[in-house]
Amino acid sequence: MKKVYLYTDGSCRRNPGPGGWGAILRYGKAEKEMSGGEADTTNNRMELMAVIEGLSALKEPCEVELCTDSKYVADGLSKGWAKGWRARGWKKADKSPALNPDLWERLLELYEFHQVDIVWVKGHAGHPENERCDEMAQAESGKYDLT
Repeated sequence: MKKVYLYTDGSCRRNPGPGGWGAILRYGKAEKEMSGGEADTTNNRMELMAVIEGLSALKEPCEVELCTDSKYVADGLSKGWAKGWRARGWKKADKSPALNPDLWERLLELYEFHQVDIVWVKGHAGHPENERCDEMAQAESGKYDLT
């Protein structure tokens, strides 16, 4: 199984508001940058989209080291929260609706296709790939910010 590194970040200028995401995929010496955005979204949705798009770019099962500054994504996957929400029909333990079930469903499918190890990093703390993903996410959100 190929070992791939995926670095991600999401951004939202107002929450909700114009948002963007950035991702870097690295396999050996090869590297691919990806980014996108939406006019009306949330920071958490953009964090999820960065991971979804990065994992979607892989055409075969891979061992993936996912580096994210999003506790929402990291904890949702590593602590099993998202799997629990799905098992309860997208309800949290307190019976309230889980947010972003459409994106969590897509992410869980990809998470279960690949072997993913999650590494949480502090955002805006000088991690080179995280900083680059933040730059891409900010640039994408700027495309939609008409104020």
